[in-house]
Amino acid sequence: MFPKQVQLWARRLAERLVKPLAPSGLTPNAVTVVGFILNILTAVILASGHLSIGGIFLFVSGLFDLLDGALARVTGQHSDFGAFLDSILDRYSEAAILLALIYVFTIHGETAQVLLVYIVAIGSIMISYARARAGALRIDCKVGIAPRPERVLILGFGLLLSGFLGHATTTVAALIILALLTHITAMQRLHYVWRQTEGQKNPGSSAQPSTKARESRIS
Repeated sequence: MFPKQVQLWARRLAERLVKPLAPSGLTPNAVTVVGFILNILTAVILASGHLSIGGIFLFVSGLFDLLDGALARVTGQHSDFGAFLDSILDRYSEAAILLALIYVFTIHGETAQVLLVYIVAIGSIMISYARARAGALRIDCKVGIAPRPERVLILGFGLLLSGFLGHATTTVAALIILALLTHITAMQRLHYVWRQTEGQKNPGSSAQPSTKARESRIS
């Protein structure tokens, strides 16, 4: 995870960039949707085999992850639905990018690389799922070494360098790094929630679990 100083610098920079847009009536949700569309376009570019261009577009679309939140802060347009929309579209965006890479590796018959992308996808899903389940326990779980901005940067540089070098070696290297870091991050979040809940008493442990608890386990 980026140091706090870097995160604060990025937030301030994003707020400066969107401040001129504040009087225009542009909403944070609209910025979120534009970012999603750019991610889909990035996936199409990657699927066509243009890795370096796809890497550039991945950086541009990733910038919108900062801009929608910055616009919400500048204009005071925070909303629960906006946060929910951002989270949902982020998951679809990441899935589209990884699906494009699966397509590229599949048409070249590179089975090992396809499996590698699948491992990264599972790790990314578990990172977001861990945070969502922690949120249901009223625990703000943002810990870990590879949240979404870091994953975008790692993959973006891998794609960019692969395009310049004329092969996918650095993309595969980036995917190997992500395969490790995503699952490490998921385990870090598991450990964090365990520490936060450690020692909590459960007075009804000997009784039958409530309907709500059973449903929670099933989901």
